[in-house]
Amino acid sequence: MSGNITFTMIKPDAVRNGHIGAILKMINDAGFRIQAMKYTRMSADVAGTFYAVHKERPFYGELVEFMSSGPIVAAILEKDNAVEDFRKLIGATNPAEAADGTIRKLYATSIGENAVHGSDSDENAAIEAGLHFSAYERF
Repeated sequence: MSGNITFTMIKPDAVRNGHIGAILKMINDAGFRIQAMKYTRMSADVAGTFYAVHKERPFYGELVEFMSSGPIVAAILEKDNAVEDFRKLIGATNPAEAADGTIRKLYATSIGENAVHGSDSDENAAIEAGLHFSAYERF
């Protein structure tokens, strides 16, 4: 059974390039309800914890450095089939391979600076949301 929440981050590149409003509009227009949201900056330790699944990969250090390089917008999104629907909205990790009209096709500049994060499973959505938001911050 598909869950009804997913977790996203508007990454430092998209924040730096002024795309917060446009990305949030796409999220709203796609029928997602924002359950929690904050403008924040991840420390290297938090970014390392968040991306621990990639720790053995060669890009891990660069990823942690990038994700802690500037502010992000973290959010929990709610909708039926949230994870799958959001993955469709954001598009492929490589913006050159992303479908037209997806967030990454429109706002990502590279595989490494790909504008947004989206949970890849219901289980990870719950874990990622819990890393960034307490129960008191969810509405």
